[in-house]
Amino acid sequence: MKPILVVDDDPQMRAALKEAIQRLGYNAVLAENGQDALLKLNSSPFAMVVTDMKMPRMDGLSLLKEVRRKVGSLPVLVITGFGTVENAVEAMKEGASEYLMKPFSFDTLTMTIDSIMERLAKDREIVTASPKMKRLMQLAGDVAPGDTTVLICGESGTGKELLARYIHRSSHRREKPFVAVNCAAIPDTLMESELFGFEKGAFTGATEKKIGKFELASGGTLLLDEIGEMSAGLQAKLLRVLQEKEVDRVGGKRPIPVDIRVIATTNRELYKESLEGRFREDLYYRLSVFPLHVPPLRERPEDIHLLSEHFLKKFSDILGKGLKGFTGEAMDFLERRQWRGNIRELENTIQRAVLLSRGDVICVDDFMLDEGSSPAINPQGRIREMEKDLILKTLKDVNGNKNMAAKMLGVSVRTIRNKLNEYGKIFPAQ
Repeated sequence: MKPILVVDDDPQMRAALKEAIQRLGYNAVLAENGQDALLKLNSSPFAMVVTDMKMPRMDGLSLLKEVRRKVGSLPVLVITGFGTVENAVEAMKEGASEYLMKPFSFDTLTMTIDSIMERLAKDREIVTASPKMKRLMQLAGDVAPGDTTVLICGESGTGKELLARYIHRSSHRREKPFVAVNCAAIPDTLMESELFGFEKGAFTGATEKKIGKFELASGGTLLLDEIGEMSAGLQAKLLRVLQEKEVDRVGGKRPIPVDIRVIATTNRELYKESLEGRFREDLYYRLSVFPLHVPPLRERPEDIHLLSEHFLKKFSDILGKGLKGFTGEAMDFLERRQWRGNIRELENTIQRAVLLSRGDVICVDDFMLDEGSSPAINPQGRIREMEKDLILKTLKDVNGNKNMAAKMLGVSVRTIRNKLNEYGKIFPAQ
């Protein structure tokens, strides 16, 4: 796993950032200024850069511009003080992945780094052998060059966000930000300020102004993920933004123009929802100028073998396993399953199989289903014992970090905790 480059002229901040990054399971390399960072970037590869904004010799914005010029799409997280909100916005326009305002909590830092790394993992080429998917990619390529609003429909786990990123990369906005907002993950009470931002003093606790996602995506693409979960009140405000191409910050005195392309995704039947009054009909038609439907994995059987091989290589490389493939019985098992969780479920299944495997190929016994399901094959006990060994070994490898272990195993942190209670094992609370 490539390390994260930390750039800060304050020794204490560098040390704190290093500790936080290591607790996430990544290695950290330290640089005390922008010029030092560029020397390190020239000598070895990194997963991302975390840099302070205000530094002597070369500030964070200048470093960001150099990173974009020399390394291209390497993710950069910019840290800035309260007095430099405009600098943070400028950094986003120059291609920063995200910014954090000082002071911030350990949890906020780790969540932000986690989010960037997850987006990086998602920002890959679409792997497919399916005629249906190839036709879909052709349509996405046709609509990409313009600014047409796109609505991507499909079941959870089919790769809707991946398709949205493909459209962005194929557009004239490719060098500008791609900002994703998960409408299902943010409470209604926070969504308005998350999307549109707020001014200082707009409400109790608003000690500094916040730039919303619409402004941060300026010049680029805004993805509204799972748009069907948005409340009726916010739907009305979103409709106005799409019509007027300007946003009103909470507590603001004047509208702010925005130049963005909007892509929305949903796992609901929005047309039916609009007819039944659960989604605004006028907003539906505004969003679905160019609708795309991603078929579920069970309707593209050609992709199961291809994706399985792709994920096998990915996780085999990460874990240094050197696996060569699947037994015929194991591949038959994969191709017979319905994959109700689609590509996400398949990826998690392959990841766990790679972790469990003790040979040079994946066999049926290496498959383990989620908690609450009976083992796929051989329910008499071997898999249960292997599961226990795998979880305990993974936790040991990541120094007891349950979040990192859950991510590596493709299960929830709650599952890890439940299993540890079942085994009677105690690891440090993380």
